[in-house]
Amino acid sequence: MGTILKNHPPFHPATGLVNRHVQTLTPVFLGKFKKIFYKRQELILPDGDFVDLDWLSMPDSDTEKPILIVFHGLEGSSQSHYVKSLMHAVENKNWHAVVMNFRSCSGRQNRQARMYHSGETEDAGFLVDWIKKQFPSAPLFAVGYSLGGNMLLKLAGEQGEVLALKAMVAVSAPVKLNESTQYMVQGLSRFYQSHLLKSLKHKMLEKYSQHDYKSMIDLNRSDIANCKDIRQFDDMFTSRMHGFDGAEDYYARCSAYTFIERITKPCLIIHADDDPIAPSSILPTESSLPESVLLEVYPKGGHVGFLGGSIFSPNYWLAERMITYLEHFQ
Repeated sequence: MGTILKNHPPFHPATGLVNRHVQTLTPVFLGKFKKIFYKRQELILPDGDFVDLDWLSMPDSDTEKPILIVFHGLEGSSQSHYVKSLMHAVENKNWHAVVMNFRSCSGRQNRQARMYHSGETEDAGFLVDWIKKQFPSAPLFAVGYSLGGNMLLKLAGEQGEVLALKAMVAVSAPVKLNESTQYMVQGLSRFYQSHLLKSLKHKMLEKYSQHDYKSMIDLNRSDIANCKDIRQFDDMFTSRMHGFDGAEDYYARCSAYTFIERITKPCLIIHADDDPIAPSSILPTESSLPESVLLEVYPKGGHVGFLGGSIFSPNYWLAERMITYLEHFQ
């Protein structure tokens, strides 16, 4: 287990909800009953495309309250259960918060032929700088889940001290993309891959009618429909559409593992040994981490789960843990 800050109790799974798949899936169903009311804002990107921002509350230009920027996971959005749980915790702290829905994840397709991926840090970096210019007096924090966590760690390693964030948290991040995609074709982990792949294929088939992928990357509609796993999807679309030479090159260049040692801003990484999507074996050792990075690895918790309490009265330990860490740097 990694070093645990003494200002917050370590995670213990909810009684009756110990299994890693139960930890991963139960919050999904509980999250369906949570209502969050956002104010949407379209942010135009340098390439003419856009991302939709969902604000929990819009700050004034002179606000000095913290602003929390949230990056969701693969095929997630501001409506993902883990995001909504965090929003409730943020409301209790009276902070501002904004979710960046990755390209094509807000309920409408993005304009460009490209989408988003695990190592695409340009949009997130542009957003952080834009928010800092709009609200110069507000401390900026960020949280990244799963794919968004890998992206956030990579961004922090790329920018170092230049990054306008005061502190950040990455949860269940697949920091070695190659190993994580291999893990997802084993056992019950294939269920998660099937769900994610179905969403990706549906989105790509919609985009196929808008863009000439055949001439750009020699991609046929049938190639998308017949895709068998995420690695194949990444090899034939994600990598080539975003300038990589196949899946292996994409995974090697976009895995956050090689960027973590260059992180200089305070950073907490939370992971579970029983994660069914991103195995804890991919994580760096504590001895290899820079002083700025705190690693907390728990025996249980699943993938973006960490549901405490009991089966009759569960609590979202994860959201509270992240807020407790970030407010230390307020």
